[in-house]
Amino acid sequence: MRKELWIAIWRFLPIMLLVLLLWVVHVYQWYNNVSFADYGLYPREWIGLRGVVFMPFLHGDFKHLISNSIPLLVLGGGLTYFYPTLYKKVIFWIIVAGGFWLWLGGRSSYHIGASGLVYGLSSFLFFSGFLRKDLRLMALSMLVVFLYGGMVWGILPLIKEVSWEGHLFGGLAGALMAWVYRTDGPQRKQYVWDLEEEDEDEDDAYWNPPDNPVANQPQRITYIYQPQNNQSEGKKDEEN
Repeated sequence: MRKELWIAIWRFLPIMLLVLLLWVVHVYQWYNNVSFADYGLYPREWIGLRGVVFMPFLHGDFKHLISNSIPLLVLGGGLTYFYPTLYKKVIFWIIVAGGFWLWLGGRSSYHIGASGLVYGLSSFLFFSGFLRKDLRLMALSMLVVFLYGGMVWGILPLIKEVSWEGHLFGGLAGALMAWVYRTDGPQRKQYVWDLEEEDEDEDDAYWNPPDNPVANQPQRITYIYQPQNNQSEGKKDEEN
């Protein structure tokens, strides 16, 4: 039990450090009365591309920061615990792909916040569990729906001040990563009856007889000796 607890803490540590970094950046801005919002993502402006990297670490106020920190801890913790070999790639590509798509298709305004990453993690965990057909991961998917199912409204242009495009592209990036890495990381356990069902589909299984056993056997040629007299008599009979 103690070993499992330490493993869980160790796997949860990266996402805790990520959220801590978000708080350090925002507290620094608040304490020094400065704003790094200009480092946010500005669509279709070359300088705005830097926001692909900086956008997740910038927030408008503490309320904005808290609203992203809690789901990041929950969803990110699930990612790092169940996908310990994949979480770095998933987080990286959600940020890069989602941010780049936002740069291409977002409104002409500065976009800041880790909401795109939150939507990406939610989408990845949801689709990955069902693609892998693993009971634990499917249960995690349903938990995500139960806790954050209302997030689906965030991808609609209902509130002008909210970057719904960032939510949408982040969610699409998470779904894409679930498909790309569907064969990596944890997989559904194979049971004996699963293997038996797979064997039944094999045509060359030892219990399946061949379709034409005679055709598969080597051909034999039989020589029949016929005396010369019999052959002559046969010719006479044919002439008559």
